[in-house]
Amino acid sequence: MKPKIIDVKRISALPQKPGVYLFYGKKRQVFYIGKGSNIKQRVKNHFGSPTYKDNLFINKIQKIGYISSKGEIDALILESQLIKKIKPKFNILFRDDKNYFFVGITKKDWPRVFITHQPLNSRQSIKDEKNKSSKVGGCQLSVNYIGPFTDGEALKETLKLLRKVFPHRTCRTLPNRPCFWYQLERCPAPCLLEKELKTNYNLEKQVQKRKIQYQKNIKNLSDILIGKKTSILKKLKKQMRDLSNNLDFEEAIVVLKKIKNLEIIFSHQAFLDRWRTKEVEIKTNVGTLLKKTFSLKKIPKRIEGYDISNLGEKQMVGSLVVFSYKNKKYSRNKKEYRRFRIKKVKKQSDVDCLKEILKRRFNHLEWKMPDLIYIDGGRAQLNAAKNILKQYKISIPLISLAKKSKIVYNSNFNIPLDKLSEEIKILILNLKDESHRFALSYHRKKIKQILNL
Repeated sequence: MKPKIIDVKRISALPQKPGVYLFYGKKRQVFYIGKGSNIKQRVKNHFGSPTYKDNLFINKIQKIGYISSKGEIDALILESQLIKKIKPKFNILFRDDKNYFFVGITKKDWPRVFITHQPLNSRQSIKDEKNKSSKVGGCQLSVNYIGPFTDGEALKETLKLLRKVFPHRTCRTLPNRPCFWYQLERCPAPCLLEKELKTNYNLEKQVQKRKIQYQKNIKNLSDILIGKKTSILKKLKKQMRDLSNNLDFEEAIVVLKKIKNLEIIFSHQAFLDRWRTKEVEIKTNVGTLLKKTFSLKKIPKRIEGYDISNLGEKQMVGSLVVFSYKNKKYSRNKKEYRRFRIKKVKKQSDVDCLKEILKRRFNHLEWKMPDLIYIDGGRAQLNAAKNILKQYKISIPLISLAKKSKIVYNSNFNIPLDKLSEEIKILILNLKDESHRFALSYHRKKIKQILNL
């Protein structure tokens, strides 16, 4: 795909979409390649607030090229492909600052997938790094490397999403027992299969079949990361048709779920908004915008976010995270975080768990009161929170986000997340992810305690 090229003076003509941009000098020499969730805004940042790196080439730019993408994951992969192919001067120079990340995939029966920082000497030029070797744990290990990727956080989030479709191991050595990722169906637990095989050789064919399927998953994952998304989807659709024709409907449904999940991940929605900023550092006064968006009486100085985490009825827990308002932005206030082990709810019910932690929270009158409460969930969770506040005779505005429909609810109206301004959207996604992260980390801790890990 060839980039569209415009004059450097026509930055306003750039699209406000995810994609990749290229800075050209004389004779169409590419100085630098980058990506952004909003190409126009990202390029403006280079010129409006240049870093010391930008100052090395900013005055030499004559043309700007761009390629729009359907989403930020596509942009991440496209940027990696272009850097590897074109080898722009300043992308290579910045490598010495350890800007680049690579996905490593070991060449074993049960390949391990991991992110590494510069597997080759930083003085070497960027090139295809397949079939190189790396030392892990003091021994030589054969590894395929995919990259370079410039954004480590985006890469981690992408692998996390793809792991739902193609479960894989990330552990350096196979443990003695399955880990938490196996329970979440994010890892096929080769440690368990190999252990069972040692005690029962009749399972050899079954284990071998699982091993072959796992290696196919890893191949698909690798192909997606090097830009073969379309061919993978076609291959999976053909596989689903073949299984259906052979009346193997159960396996066909499994493949169909993979196809649907991949299509969602790579849809036009900006899935990577969630990690884009750890503190909502926007030039706009986010507090004023938040007040206006939800018709609040004042700018919320303290926002509390709540989420529930459970594995069926096992070790149900809840989280409370706090975002504080200062200098026209919201930042995490981790000193004020709280976590709750559900004590009274016996059956899985996120609504009942939410009621319990809200009651326990508002029994602590010594804690600072929030000006706005975020609830992870839809209308049912919002109404549950509203009833608890009514019981305690407390008046605090509420908002909630339904994950599947991506609808934001409050007491007066509901609105699609994508219809909100970029600043408010980022803030809500940060609240969602931080409350989820904190709840999940506590849940994992409780599970490990049970398993004695």
